[in-house]
Amino acid sequence: MDRATQPEVVFPSGETRPALGVGTWRLGESAARRSAELASLRLALELGFRVIDTAEMYGDGGAEAVLGQALDGALRGGMQRSELFIVSKVLPQHASERGVQAACEASLRRLQLEQLDLYLLHWRGDVPLADTVRGFEHLQRRGLIRLWGVSNFDSQDMRELFSVPGGRACATNQVYYSLGERGVEFDLLPWQRVQQMPLMAYCPFDQGALVDHPALRPVAERHRATPSQVALAWLLRQGGVMPIPKARNAVHLRHNAAAQGLRLDAEDLAELDRAFPPPRQPTPLAVR
Repeated sequence: MDRATQPEVVFPSGETRPALGVGTWRLGESAARRSAELASLRLALELGFRVIDTAEMYGDGGAEAVLGQALDGALRGGMQRSELFIVSKVLPQHASERGVQAACEASLRRLQLEQLDLYLLHWRGDVPLADTVRGFEHLQRRGLIRLWGVSNFDSQDMRELFSVPGGRACATNQVYYSLGERGVEFDLLPWQRVQQMPLMAYCPFDQGALVDHPALRPVAERHRATPSQVALAWLLRQGGVMPIPKARNAVHLRHNAAAQGLRLDAEDLAELDRAFPPPRQPTPLAVR
């Protein structure tokens, strides 16, 4: 991918990273698919993807393990670790001040890395947020993570997080956001923009519903693109949004990379708003 055409997001620390990443949900669940998944991740790196999202939950650590194998090969081949932005997530039942330490160490072993660039609380559980934040801070002091954040937090959750000691150091919030699920635009996305905090968007294709959606076809045809590329380009133009579509196969990866060059005009955007109206009132957070 041409870095000159890559949209970027800026984290509260001032760090800038590519706005388009790769997700690993459902990877690592089957030994029979391991070689194909490894090939897909290797291609993603070859195509220039540098932001990769995973979680200890995915495949019970299997996704982290296959990603670790791909990263090990890339780093041995000359890729610089500083180029990469690797994200993983801790399950809420492991998110106590002490539990998050062990969970992070296990993730790093599977990923064959010494440090995570970003570590997220996967969703809220019973552990007090203050305990989790203290655990994240301890991981930072140990050099095991650089940044920390959350996932599946709505506006009320984010305000509560900001009220606990150290909570304002949150770097991002990863939520379900797509043309078909625009609820975050009512309050959460504007609030995060005020905080200069990127929003990571999972399920950018609405769990496959947008891949060939009839409402996207006219826009796609005008741009000689696919409906999924239109859905992805629409997210990328929002500003401060980092979509992380899953690495499914070579064709999808190449299409996703090419979507960065798709420029939607006012006619396109108006047509998409008619088909997928923006929210006019608070909407419960969509969760996969």
